[in-house]
Amino acid sequence: MASLSPSLHLPCNSRTGFLGKTQGIRPRVIPAGRVGFVRTVVECKESRIGKKPIDVPSNVTLTLEEQFVKAKGPLGELSLSYPGEVKVVKEESGKLRLYKTAETKRANQMHGLFRTLTDNIIIGVSKGFDKKLQLVGVGYRAAVEGNDLVMNLGFSHPVRMAVPEGLQVKVEENTRIIVSGYDKSAIGQFAATIKKWRPPEPYKGKGIRYADEVVRRKEGKAGKKK
Repeated sequence: MASLSPSLHLPCNSRTGFLGKTQGIRPRVIPAGRVGFVRTVVECKESRIGKKPIDVPSNVTLTLEEQFVKAKGPLGELSLSYPGEVKVVKEESGKLRLYKTAETKRANQMHGLFRTLTDNIIIGVSKGFDKKLQLVGVGYRAAVEGNDLVMNLGFSHPVRMAVPEGLQVKVEENTRIIVSGYDKSAIGQFAATIKKWRPPEPYKGKGIRYADEVVRRKEGKAGKKK
């Protein structure tokens, strides 16, 4: 008695009968006694970021409870919950180290991601983060009034934004905005909201950009004429 092989050995540019007309593909018939399966072992490489230890400054107090970590420092307090694929351990030296609890692709991804998030909350409560933006354009300017950031961006009225709790906003020379705080994700979110009011346009470069952002410029119609 004959049976079909588990693989049909299709060429890369062929189409099967499920998707369209076949290109001369025929299943290979082999004796039943020769049918077998090949077991493939998929190895997940350890994350280069995830295996690095995390230094904990002396002015930061950590509280570890199974899959939960809370960091308290001079600038504030942040916490983080970990998925089941990752385990956090505090070593005798005082450093934190994250380990995978499973050998899967998702565990490898979570390993590097949560190592970075853990490092961010420790740096945040001890040193803090900041994000700088630049206003480019004639008449574009910004100022801080009370707890609001007020910007003139060429609209018929000024744009007024309330500064979220836990963040500080400073304006230098009317065109440079500095958003600082201890929560890196909150800083990035507020900075992105500011930029959304006037993203830099590609012809003259007018708008709001990050201080380290490179805006790709396009050549206008007048520049193409010779």
